[in-house]
Amino acid sequence: MKEIKIHTPDIKLSQFLKWAEITASGGEAKNLIREGKVKVNGEVIIIPGKKLHPGDLIEVEGEMRVKIAGDG
Repeated sequence: MKEIKIHTPDIKLSQFLKWAEITASGGEAKNLIREGKVKVNGEVIIIPGKKLHPGDLIEVEGEMRVKIAGDG
């Protein structure tokens, strides 16, 4: 499992997918999310603005798993 560090207390799901280079653009990230292809901590999320925090686990299309790490 890959860990991606964020430098803020939280980040929007669509922004994170772009920041982590999982998608090439914010629009692509929003489409993946709205299509129900993204899970956060095992739950399908369809809201691109969902706030993520360090420790959250992201799964994309049932394959890629990424854990969010904080600065601390």
